[in-house]
Amino acid sequence: MMSLPFYQRHHEHYDRAYRHKALSSTVSQYQKETKSKSALYAQGSAAYARGSAGYRHSSAAGFSLDSSAAYSHGSSAYDLESAAYSYGSAAYDHSAAQSKRSAAYSLDSESLSTSSAAYSHASESINKLAAAYRLGSEAYSLGLKNSNLMIEDQSYKMSPKAKRAKQSLISEDKENEALDYSVPIFTGRQVNISGITDTEEERIKESAAYVAKRNLFATGEGVTVSKVAKTTSEEQHHEKKSRKVAIRESAERVAMRKTLEETQAFHKKLNQDKLLHAPEFIIEPRSHTIWEKENVRFNCSVAGWPEPRVTWYKNNVPIDVQAHPGKYIILSRYGLHSLEITECEFDDTAQYHASAMNVKGEVSVYASLVVKRYKGEIDESLLHARNRSFSPFAVTPHGYASRFEISFVDKFDVAFGREGETMSLGCTVVINPDIKRFKPDIEWYRNGVLITPSKWVQMQWSGERASLTLTHANKEDEGLYTLRVAMGEYYEEYSSYVFVRDADAEIPGAPGAPLDVQCLDANKDYVIVSWKQPAVDGGNPILGYFIDRCEVGTSHWTQCNENPVKFARFPVTGLIEGRSYIFRVRAVNKAGVSLPSRVSEPVAALDPADRARLKSHPSAPWTGQIIVTEEEPAEGVVPGPPTDLQVIEATKNYVVLSWKPPGQRGHEGIMYFVEKCVAGTEDWQRVNTEIPVKSPRFAVFDLSEGKSYCFRVRCCNSAGIGEPSEATEATVVDDKLDIPKAPGRILPTRNTDTSVVVTWTEPPDAKELVGYYIESSVEGSGRWEPCNNNPVKGTRFICHGLSNGEKYIFRVRAVNAAGLSEFSQESEPIEVKAAIGGGLLHAAPSPPYDIVVLESVRDSMVLGWKQPEAIGGTEITGYYVNYREVVDGVPGKWKEANIKAVTERAYRIQNLKENMVYQFQVAAANLAGVGAPSKPSNPFKCEEWTIAVPGPPHDVKCTEVRKDSLVLLWKEPVYSGRSPIVGYYVDMKESKAKEEHWKSVNEKPLQKKFLKIGGLTQGVSYVFRVRAMNQAGVGKPSDVTDAVTAETRPGTKEVVVDVDDNGVISLNFECDQMSPDSKFIWSKNYEPIEDDARLNIDTKGGKSKLSFKDLGEDDLGIYSCIVTDTDGVSSSYTIDEEEMKRLLALSHERQFPTVPLISELAVEILEKGEVRFWLQAEKLSGNAKANFVFNDKEIFNGEKYKMKVDRNTGLVEMIMDKLEEKDEGTYTFQLQDGKATNQSSLVLIGDVFKKLRDEADFQRKEWHRKQGPHFVDKLGWEVTDECNVMLKCKVANIKKETHIVWYKDDREIMVDEEHDFKDGVCTLLISEFSKKDAGTYEVILKDDRGKDSSELKLKDTAFADLMNEVCRRIALSATDLKIQSTAEGIRLYSYVTYYVEDLRVGWVHNDTQIKFTDRMRTGVTGEQIWLQINEPTPQDKGRYIMELFDGNTTHKKTVDLSGQAFDEAFAEFQRLKQAAIAEKNRARVLGGLPDVVTIQEGKALNLSCTVWGDPTPEVSWLKNEKSFVSDANCILKFESGKNVSFSISTVSTQDSGKYSIVVKNKYGTETSDVTVIVMPVSGQTDTVQGHNQNNKPVSKKKKAMTAIKQKEEEKKDFIKPHIEEITATEETPDPNEIPPVETEKDTKSNQQAEKKTAGKAGVAEKVPQPTESLDRQGKKPPEKAAVAKPH
Repeated sequence: MMSLPFYQRHHEHYDRAYRHKALSSTVSQYQKETKSKSALYAQGSAAYARGSAGYRHSSAAGFSLDSSAAYSHGSSAYDLESAAYSYGSAAYDHSAAQSKRSAAYSLDSESLSTSSAAYSHASESINKLAAAYRLGSEAYSLGLKNSNLMIEDQSYKMSPKAKRAKQSLISEDKENEALDYSVPIFTGRQVNISGITDTEEERIKESAAYVAKRNLFATGEGVTVSKVAKTTSEEQHHEKKSRKVAIRESAERVAMRKTLEETQAFHKKLNQDKLLHAPEFIIEPRSHTIWEKENVRFNCSVAGWPEPRVTWYKNNVPIDVQAHPGKYIILSRYGLHSLEITECEFDDTAQYHASAMNVKGEVSVYASLVVKRYKGEIDESLLHARNRSFSPFAVTPHGYASRFEISFVDKFDVAFGREGETMSLGCTVVINPDIKRFKPDIEWYRNGVLITPSKWVQMQWSGERASLTLTHANKEDEGLYTLRVAMGEYYEEYSSYVFVRDADAEIPGAPGAPLDVQCLDANKDYVIVSWKQPAVDGGNPILGYFIDRCEVGTSHWTQCNENPVKFARFPVTGLIEGRSYIFRVRAVNKAGVSLPSRVSEPVAALDPADRARLKSHPSAPWTGQIIVTEEEPAEGVVPGPPTDLQVIEATKNYVVLSWKPPGQRGHEGIMYFVEKCVAGTEDWQRVNTEIPVKSPRFAVFDLSEGKSYCFRVRCCNSAGIGEPSEATEATVVDDKLDIPKAPGRILPTRNTDTSVVVTWTEPPDAKELVGYYIESSVEGSGRWEPCNNNPVKGTRFICHGLSNGEKYIFRVRAVNAAGLSEFSQESEPIEVKAAIGGGLLHAAPSPPYDIVVLESVRDSMVLGWKQPEAIGGTEITGYYVNYREVVDGVPGKWKEANIKAVTERAYRIQNLKENMVYQFQVAAANLAGVGAPSKPSNPFKCEEWTIAVPGPPHDVKCTEVRKDSLVLLWKEPVYSGRSPIVGYYVDMKESKAKEEHWKSVNEKPLQKKFLKIGGLTQGVSYVFRVRAMNQAGVGKPSDVTDAVTAETRPGTKEVVVDVDDNGVISLNFECDQMSPDSKFIWSKNYEPIEDDARLNIDTKGGKSKLSFKDLGEDDLGIYSCIVTDTDGVSSSYTIDEEEMKRLLALSHERQFPTVPLISELAVEILEKGEVRFWLQAEKLSGNAKANFVFNDKEIFNGEKYKMKVDRNTGLVEMIMDKLEEKDEGTYTFQLQDGKATNQSSLVLIGDVFKKLRDEADFQRKEWHRKQGPHFVDKLGWEVTDECNVMLKCKVANIKKETHIVWYKDDREIMVDEEHDFKDGVCTLLISEFSKKDAGTYEVILKDDRGKDSSELKLKDTAFADLMNEVCRRIALSATDLKIQSTAEGIRLYSYVTYYVEDLRVGWVHNDTQIKFTDRMRTGVTGEQIWLQINEPTPQDKGRYIMELFDGNTTHKKTVDLSGQAFDEAFAEFQRLKQAAIAEKNRARVLGGLPDVVTIQEGKALNLSCTVWGDPTPEVSWLKNEKSFVSDANCILKFESGKNVSFSISTVSTQDSGKYSIVVKNKYGTETSDVTVIVMPVSGQTDTVQGHNQNNKPVSKKKKAMTAIKQKEEEKKDFIKPHIEEITATEETPDPNEIPPVETEKDTKSNQQAEKKTAGKAGVAEKVPQPTESLDRQGKKPPEKAAVAKPH
C-alpha cells in the first residue's frame, strides 16, 4: 500500500511523499530518456501559449505569462507527448486533454465548451499513465526515443544560480537571444495517508503523479533550456521569439481574460489550483463555558480538495446523531460545518474535535465545553435568553480581580512507565475567583523546557482539568514535568517526575535502546547524528552503535556504518541534496542488537542558507507557477581555493573537516575534492576520487589509528579544478574527547518512605558532560537497577520507587559523547523511610492519640487527633500524617500525607480512593525532632458524608481546671452538614461511668466554642464531649477528652483585676512554675488577641499585666492567660457588662465619689411575664432619690411603669406589665445621695431586646398554659426489660374530662385502654420496635380549659440513639452460648428476645475476629443467633465469643469449645455424619419395576430398573421368597453397576409369582417386589417391558397408545396404578386380537419402595379395551410388545 509509516505521517516537512521503490527506478529511467527532448518544450505555437494563459486564469494554476512558451510545440506534438508533460508538471490532473482545450482557446472563445468535455478523457489518460509509471515504462520510453519529433539530444545540468530576477518580457536588445528558465525546488507541504481512496489502483495513480511532480520540482536539478545550434531556420523559429511576437501574444491573452471571466461559473466546480491538497481549517471552533439547559454550537470552515469529509468527536468517540435524536444537530453547508448541542447537561462537559479527511490527509481541531450547574433555582426564561445572544465584549482578568488564587487538586504523582506504553498526567485546577470566558494559560514543561504538542505528546484542557498524554512513551520523555497555570500576571506551578524504563529486549541480554537522537550540522549531502548512551547494557559492555537512515516518505531503512562506532556522534554522508531523512540508532553488545531508538526529527539535505531561507519563507502547496529569471552570460571561471579549513572533530574512526566556499567561483555550482597525506610527507591522495562533495563538510574514514594526517580541499566546476586550500595542521587519529572519570562523594539522605535523595560531586576535568546515570541496589543482593533512564544534569537526584524499610546502596557514572565513566564508589547503606522518622527520640514528643475523622468526601478525609501527653520539654512545631490502605482487613504500606509539617491538630488528606478503607497514624515534632508515630487508627472508609447534621467538633481540650470547675474549648466541625451550625451541646460524665450516664451540661445550644463547666465534685475524674447542631439536628459527638480530675493544684493562682490610683484597670497573672522557654499567652474569648490597640501587655519575669487603655463595651469578654511549657498553668477573668460597669465605677470612684452599688441595673422576667428592672446600692440615706430614664427621656410612675425605691435595702426597681416594640432602647437608673452620684444603664436593643421580649411572652404563655392540663415532662422514651419501647410523658392539672390522643406522622393511633392519670404519667408501648416505627410522635391533652401538646421526633440521630438502646437491651437478653452437633459440623447458638438488623453480630475465636467462609458461617434463625462450624478440626478448639454491638457498647457471650466439650461435640458430629453417609450411600432401587405385571402366556417379558449404591451393590433375585438364578428361559442382567434387567423370552403360567430384586452393600439392603400374572390365553407372542422413566423401548415399529384406567380404592393398602404410556410392536399383526391389560406401580408406591429395605408391591389391574378404541385415536393396535412407564 502507498502509505507512510506511522512515525512519518505527521512530519511537517516539504518533502514527504511516499516513494515506491519500483516506481522510483522507473521514473528515474524515464527522466533520463526524456532529457533529449528539452528543446521540444522550449518551442510552441502561439495558439497553445494563448491556451495556457487562458487556462491559468480559469484554473488558478498560477503560470506566468511567458512560461507557456516553454511547454508548447504545436497541438500535435503536445498530444503525442502528453504523458511526458504530465510527468514534468504534475500540476495537472488531466494533461492528455490539455492540448484540445488549448487549441479551442486559439480558435474561438465559444469553443471553450469543448474543453470541459475533455476533462473526463484527461482523468482516464493520467490514470493509465500513472499505472504505467508504477509497473515500468520501458516500451513507452523506447517509443519516445524513436519519435520523429525529437530534434536534438540535449542534457540536463544544474541550473546556474540566478543573479537577479527580471521582467518576463524580452528586451529589444536581446531580441535574438534565447532565454534560460530556472524552475524552483518544489516545497509544497503534503500529508499522505492510505486507506482514503476507493481502490488500490487509484492510490497508486495518485502517488505516481505526485512522485512525477516531486522529481521534477524537488530534486534541485532544475530545468534549463540550453541554447540550440542554429542549423536551420525552422529550428531558429521554434527556439527564439522576437519582442514583437511576445507583445502580440501578451495582448491576445489580455483580451481573452474577459471571455474567461464569463465562464468562471463553470470552473468553480473544479479545484482552483488543480492540485490535490490536504484539508485545512480556515476557521477553528472555539471553546465554550455555559450553564445547564443552554444550547451551544461549534462552527468551523474547512478548505481542501477533494472536498474533505468532516466528522465530529466527543472525547475521541464519534458522535452518533441517530443514537441521540434531538441531542446533536450536525450541519455542513458550503464549507461551513457546525455541531449544535441542545439542552446541555453536566455530562456534556468534554473535549470536542472536528476531523477533516480527504485523499491527501487528515487534520483535527479541538475545542472544550464546560457545563456549569446552578446551585439554586433558576429562571428558564433567562436560559433561553442567553441562548439567543451573548455578550460581545471580552474582559481581561485584571478587570475582575486584583489577585487570583490558583490551586491544584487531584495532582499527578511520581509516575513509572515503560517504552511503548501510553502515559497520562493530569491535574485538576481550581481558580478563585472563577471568571467566565477567560481561560487560563496552560503550559507544560519537561526539565524546564516548554513542551509543544506533537505526535508523541498530546495536551488537553477541559476547563477544569489539564492533562498531558504521552502516546508512545520513550526514554526521551523521562524527566521532571511541570504544569504551569497562569491567569494574567499570576501563575502557579506543580511538578512531579516521570520515569520511563526500557522495553523488554527482543534478544535476552541485549542492551537498552539509545535515546535522544539528533541531527547536527546538516548540509547538502552530509549530516552529523548524535545520541545518548542507554543506562542498561544488558549485563555485557556495549561494543558500539549502528546508525540507520530512512528517506522521508519511504519505509526502507539503510544502515550507515558497517562496523559499530563507540563515539556517540557519527557523520553520515552520501545524502541526496533536497531530500529529507530521519535517523535511528541501535546499540550492540555480545548478546545482540538492541531495539532501535526513537527516530530523529526529519532533516533536509540542503545548504544551510537554503534551509534558513525556507524557514523564513514557509513553503506552500504547489501552485503550478514557474518563475522566469534571466542572468547575464559569463564564461566558465575556475573556482579559487576554499578557506578556513579545519578539523572540527577527530575520533578513532573518522575525522570531520569543515571549510568555507571560495570567493572566486563564478555563477555555477561548485563541488569539492578532499585530499590527505601522512604528516611530514607530500604524498597527497584524493579521498573522494569518484564523486565530488557538494557540502563544505566531509568525514574522512579509513585512517590508521594513532597516525598523524594533514588535509586539504580543492574546488571544481565545469571550467576545471581549482588550486588546493592551505593544509591543516597535523591531526592525530584518536579520540579528542576522553571518557569522563567517575563521580565522587556519593551521599544518600532520606526523603520519603519510597525515595532517597542522592548527591555527588562532579568528576574532575570533565568535558561535554551529557549527564549522569544513578543505580541502586538492595544491600547484599548484588543486583543493580537503574534509577533513571535519561541522563540527569546536576549533582543531585531523587531516586523514587524504592521499597520502604529496605537498605539501599547507590553508585553514579558520568556520560559524555565518548562513553560512560566507571562507576563511582558505592555509597553507605541507607534505610528507606520518611525523613520524619529521625530526630532525638529522648527529647521528641510522645505519639499523638485518639485519631478521628472530622469530615469525609469522595477523595479526601479530614483527621483530628489529640496532642501528645508528653511534648518533650519544648513546644510542638507540627505534625506529620501517614496513611495506608486496608483491603479485606489486610493493611498496605504506609504513605506520607504531608511533607511539610502541619501546625493544627486537623489535616485534610487529599487524593484518596472512594470507598477505600484507610488507617492513619500521626507523629508530632518539636525542636528536638520527630517523635514516634501513633498507633494505627481504626479503619475509616473514604466515602461522601451525606448526612444533614454536622460532623463532630474536634480539638476538644480542658483548661483552667479547678476543684469545682473547668473550661472546655473546642473547634467547630469541618463538616457542617447541609446547613450552617447554630450551636453546640456539651456532654459530661464521670470517667468510670457507663455510656448511659452521659448528660448534657447545657439545655440550650451554645453559640460560642467554649464553656465553663461548674458544679464538679472535687477529686472526681470526668470526661467530656461536644456535639454540634444545625437546622437538621444534632450531629455526631466529638472524641471523648482525656479523663480530667477536678482539683485545684497547689500553687494555683488566678487572674486578678486591679484598679490603680490613676483609675487604670488591669488584669494580672503570676506564675512560679515557668521554664526558660515559657511564655504568657493572653487571649480574649479564648481566641488570640489580634488587635492590641486597646490593650497594653507588660510581662516581667513571672508576672504579666494586661491593661485597658479605655475600658468599654468592645472590651467585654473572657480574658484568659496560658503559660506555655508548663503543666497546664492557666486562668481567666470575665469582664461582662456588669463587671465593666463595676470596674469603670471603681475607676471613677477613685477619682470621684459615687454611690456604691451592690448590683448594676438588671432585668428579669417574673412568673406572669412581667419585666422587672432593678439595681441595688450598698446603702442609701433618707435623702436619696432615683430618676428613671428611657432613651434619654425621664419616665414616671404610672399605669405602665410601677417604680419603687427601698432606702433600707438600697433596692431600686421598676416593673412593666408587658414589653412592646416601642420599649426597645436604653434604660438608666440615676441615683443621687447627697454629693455622691451614680447611675446604671441597661441597653435592650436588637437581639437582646428581642430575646427578652420573647422570653417574657413565652413566660406569659406558659403561665396561661399551666392554668389548664399541661405537660410537666415532655414526651420521651425508654426501653423496657422486654426490649419494647415505651413512650411516656408526665402531665399535671388534669381532671376526669381530660382526654389524651396519640399521633404518629399526623395519623391518630388507636389505643384500646383509657388513661387514668393516677400517677400523672401517660405511656404508649411499642413492641418489637424496628425501622418501620420511625417517625414523629405527638400526644395531645385537652379539655374545656384548653389543650397542650408534646412532640417527639424519632428520626435520624434520635432514632439511631433509640435503636442503640433497643439493641443494648436485646444484647442483654441474649442467653449463654450453647453447643449443638449436626451432620455438617458443630453449631454454637444463643437466643435473644427478638432480633433486629441494627444489632451487629460478630464472632471471635481465640481473640481473633472470625472471617466467615463456606466452612465457617453465621446467621440468625428466628430468635436464634448461631455460628456453624462445618467439618470441625482440632484447630477449631478454643474460646468463642459472640459480640453483640448495640452502636455504643459491645456485649459478649463466651463458650469454651475445647477439652471434653469439643470431644463430645466432635464425636456426636462424627456419628451423625456417618449416619448421613450411610443413608446417602446405602444400596437402593431407584425405580423402574412395576408392582404388578399381567401378561398373556407365550409372550416375552422384559423388566428393567436402576439401582444405586456406593460401593456398587450386589444384586440378587428371589422368586416367591426363594433364590432365583438366570437360565436359558429367564435371563438376569446387571450392567454398568446400575442397570438391572429381567427377561423371559416366552412366559408360561409357571412363571407367575412374586419376583424380588435384592440390592445390598455395606451400608444396607433393599428389596423391591414385582408380581407377574400370566394369563393362559393362546395367541401371538408379544413382549411386555417394565422400565423407569429414563429407559425407552426400542422396536422396529413404534406406535404409541395411552390408556389410563383408575379403579376405586377397595383396600387401604391398595395403590392406584398410573400407566403413562404403552407401546406395542407386532411382527404379524392380527386385527382381531384384544390387547392385554397392563398394570404398574404408582409414583407414590415407587417412592415408598426407595425408602423400604424390602418393598411390597400393590396390585392393580387394567381393564382390557377393544381394538376399536385405538383406531378411533388414529393408531394401530399393539403389535408385538407393550412398554409400561410408571408416572
